[in-house]
Amino acid sequence: MNASNLLVELFVEELPPKALQKLGDAFASVIFDQLKAQGLLASTESRLTAYASPRRLAVHVTEVLSQAEDKAISQKLMPVAVGLDAEGKPTPALLKKLSALGADESAVAGLKRQGEGKAEALFYESTAKGVLLTDGVQKALDEALAKLPIPKVMRYQLQDGWTSVHFVRPAHGLVVLHGTQVLIGVKALGLTAGSATHGHRFEAAVEPVVLQSADSYAKQLREEGAVIASFTERRADIAAQLKAAAERIGGGVRAIEDEALLDEVTALVERPNVLVCEFEKEFLDVPQECLILTMKANQKYFPLLDANGKLTHQFLVVSNISPLDASAVTGGNERVVRPRLADAKFFFDQDRKKTLESRVEGLAKVVYHNKLGTQGERVERVRAIAKAIAQQLGDAQLVQQADQAAMLAKTDLVTDMVGEFPELQGIMGRYYALNDGLDVAVADAIEDHYKPRFAGDELPRGDVGVVVALADKLETLVGMFGIGNLPTGDRDPFALRRHALGVIRMLVEKNLPLELHALLKSAVPAFGDKITDATVQLEDFFFDRLSVSLREQGYSAQEVDAVLSLRPQRLSDVQKRLEAVRAFAALPEAQALAAANKRVGNILKKAGVAVQPQVKDTLLVEPAEKDVYAALQLVAPKADQQFAAGDYSASLQALAALRSSVDAFFEHVMVNVEDSALKDNRLGLLSMLHKAMNRVADLSLLSTK
Repeated sequence: MNASNLLVELFVEELPPKALQKLGDAFASVIFDQLKAQGLLASTESRLTAYASPRRLAVHVTEVLSQAEDKAISQKLMPVAVGLDAEGKPTPALLKKLSALGADESAVAGLKRQGEGKAEALFYESTAKGVLLTDGVQKALDEALAKLPIPKVMRYQLQDGWTSVHFVRPAHGLVVLHGTQVLIGVKALGLTAGSATHGHRFEAAVEPVVLQSADSYAKQLREEGAVIASFTERRADIAAQLKAAAERIGGGVRAIEDEALLDEVTALVERPNVLVCEFEKEFLDVPQECLILTMKANQKYFPLLDANGKLTHQFLVVSNISPLDASAVTGGNERVVRPRLADAKFFFDQDRKKTLESRVEGLAKVVYHNKLGTQGERVERVRAIAKAIAQQLGDAQLVQQADQAAMLAKTDLVTDMVGEFPELQGIMGRYYALNDGLDVAVADAIEDHYKPRFAGDELPRGDVGVVVALADKLETLVGMFGIGNLPTGDRDPFALRRHALGVIRMLVEKNLPLELHALLKSAVPAFGDKITDATVQLEDFFFDRLSVSLREQGYSAQEVDAVLSLRPQRLSDVQKRLEAVRAFAALPEAQALAAANKRVGNILKKAGVAVQPQVKDTLLVEPAEKDVYAALQLVAPKADQQFAAGDYSASLQALAALRSSVDAFFEHVMVNVEDSALKDNRLGLLSMLHKAMNRVADLSLLSTK
């Protein structure tokens, strides 16, 4: 069959920039998958290329058939006993079934029989005609439009004045080319397929751009339409231009790295042209975070940093036009950015007229949560939790600084700058704290108490910041769990999972001598009667988050479960325990001891009562139980000593010496004997063994038997 390359393009009004790449990828992949499902791809080597620009979604697919190959179909009809009577003639039920399939009585002779006895059935074999490409593309296009991840749907009227269409943006053109042939029968959104598309609004060499073939699409759009159709190519072009522009300026300057901004700008232009602009140096007195944010968020500019990471007075603009004289474009952008920077300077100057401490009272007017009160009440809770943590970790100075930082940490929420740019909360608090003459450690803590803000983010830089960050996140977690506001599925509006991981990271990476249960419990009194104590539930949540995190780091489910099943309270110890378990599992004795440990656990569970690890040596009768007891007397103290010293690997490896005596015990000793004294003594011996073997991890969970 004839195979050619296929192009499908939907030409629309400006698409939402933050969704463009997703829309383009989804449009292309659904069409490709649909063509494949219908048997319209000539080989497994068929490839797709997605295109997405501000005004188009397109896909190019190689080796597409004009018609799918015919397909042999075998359909089970019914059991032979139901389809044929005693004389072998078709029953009315069989004839009705055949009629529904478009066949008549003449087809009975050709029916196949499969199976034996009562399972023998009749099968009808036929050939299904392969789908025509026009029909296949129509189905694929309909499916692609239905499945597009549209952030917000528009309703607009077609030219007939009657018909309304729902889509992300009004569509104005549809191109469907198979090689050089237009698939005229394909329709979508009130449009009929053709070969004409449109280039750049202002700089296209011809209008419209009439495509010669599916394969000339990207080239014609670039040369005749002044459009780089590929999102990937356009993005790479912008990145290269940004780098080249920075190099031309010299002095080691570089454009700020922001992948999200680069994606958004790529979605805003069809043929990028990077230009250098500048603003007055006096604006550099404003904290650079403010200037960078307003340039990025409001204007989509790329600020330039010097070799030391300091903001310069120059920035880069990605224009969608390439005039011979770019001065009007650069001048226009400079005029646009100036009022934004002036606003930032005004906010900064006004905010510095009031101290952070004078703003604490204003937090009482800001609602935090209808069940948990105001930000002012929240601040008091964070202060109480912070003081409790600081008392465990440091001296009176740490307690005083943590309390001060906790009191002031949220005050920048009621400043003009943060009111305009909420993303700067914490950052501006630090600047204002330094302006107030506060200690650097307190100022740093005000900014750092939000850290880590996301996976992989840095932790607070000092002890004061760590304390306040812990207190802030614990207040959120304990409070939300205490009122029953828990994350479900993919819904986590208060980012409780992220907060829990942040607490875990600080406890682990800062090696803090804090026990999880006690830490969670200590935060509860700060809430008074506003919550119920959900410490147990919250502790489960923490261990669940930790389990997920450890598996993502490459530890096996067995290793993680073995360690976390003991609920170790010092989370900074968990990784050491995991490494010890991994080293133990590699020993030749490991599997035998793990299996024995599992057996011991099962015996103790069946005892029905809590068995104390106590043994009377006078009741040890069998040589094998005497050997286990003697081995424990040698091994257990050594393993306990190594455990207490934090040498978990050595502690576990010391247990390897128990293997032979434990194996002999289960081979020669009956535990559940009639003599209750002997039985209880042997259970006590097993309890001693179980205690010795499961201090670092539950070794039974390593057993593969």
